[in-house]
Amino acid sequence: MILSATDQMKLNSFWQYCLQHQYFNISYPESADFDYSQLERFLRFSINNCGDWSEPGNYLLNTFAFEREVMSHFAGLYRIAVQDSWGYVTNGGTEGNMFACYLARELFPNGTLYYSRDSHYSVMKIARLLKMRSQVVASLPSGEIDCNDLLQRIAANRGSAPIIFANIGTTLRGAVDDIADIRQRLALAGFARDDYYLHADAALSGMILPFVGSPQPHTFADGIDSISVSGHKMIGSPIPCGIVLARRRHVERISVEVDYIAARDRTISGSRNGHSPLILWAGLRSRTHEQWCRRVQHCLHMAEYAVSRLRQAGIAAWRHANSVTVVFPRPSEPLVQAFGLAASGHEAHLIAMPHHREPAAFDPLFDALIADRREQLQPIQVYAV
Repeated sequence: MILSATDQMKLNSFWQYCLQHQYFNISYPESADFDYSQLERFLRFSINNCGDWSEPGNYLLNTFAFEREVMSHFAGLYRIAVQDSWGYVTNGGTEGNMFACYLARELFPNGTLYYSRDSHYSVMKIARLLKMRSQVVASLPSGEIDCNDLLQRIAANRGSAPIIFANIGTTLRGAVDDIADIRQRLALAGFARDDYYLHADAALSGMILPFVGSPQPHTFADGIDSISVSGHKMIGSPIPCGIVLARRRHVERISVEVDYIAARDRTISGSRNGHSPLILWAGLRSRTHEQWCRRVQHCLHMAEYAVSRLRQAGIAAWRHANSVTVVFPRPSEPLVQAFGLAASGHEAHLIAMPHHREPAAFDPLFDALIADRREQLQPIQVYAV
């Protein structure tokens, strides 16, 4: 590749920019402590995982063998037998959620998708793309789905099968919808297990809950039908990616035979980036289960430190159990802009990630928040005219 001197300077300038801002994401859940230099040599190849990784195809440069191991690993994490599950490496959480909604729609063509106000913004987009009936359900003040409102809406649409989009860690508050309560209420309302579909959007918490002592229900053993998890969050990746995993009997309904690749395709995107399975495989294989537990506990301890420090300063910070998301009142707009905070309404948050090694990583934000609060609490100065 030959670039002009001007173009080289542009790349060099962007390189310096990336070095300067690689740890900016105090409010976004991307791990930045990865090193995949061992995989750089594979960037010279056009690796395409088109079709189903569980079957041979005629495109030879693929990473199916690695993808198979990745999906087997996640089947173990989310407590479903490999032979009873199928999923694949996606471009991120939105694709995983779309795949699950697509499965549910094929299973229940006249079903209604229910999702809470705290669900990721992409759910509304997915419902429109798939032309699914959908209803927005109220959320509790802490961010969980309001099960009373959910069941009332389901009862009002009794002729339409419920397709429930459950959050396992909401984007803004880290709230986990109570899957056990949802299932119990559906049973009391007369729904058999095969009368509804339950998807778990576990973009961030999907790589937290398997490594804590008392996780909230989130696995196939707890009654879910599918789960979507991001790979560039707790695992860490230079490329946005993720996985979706579902019950195999549901996936069989959407398989398509493709003659020119000599394989079946069950995915949303067809041709898929073959480098992401390599990245996830290396990220998963580089740590033992015990090391993953320590990694998660470090983030939880950092989050608890953040809550404690802010509360000591009189700032009403809080977090959910097993959550690395710390919620606090929205500060002034200049501070939001200065720290790139994710803010919505009257709230903002920080997210404790593995690359936040020491409490000092948060101190500049804390100092600014405390000063900002003091300034906002100052009495209004009235001048005589």
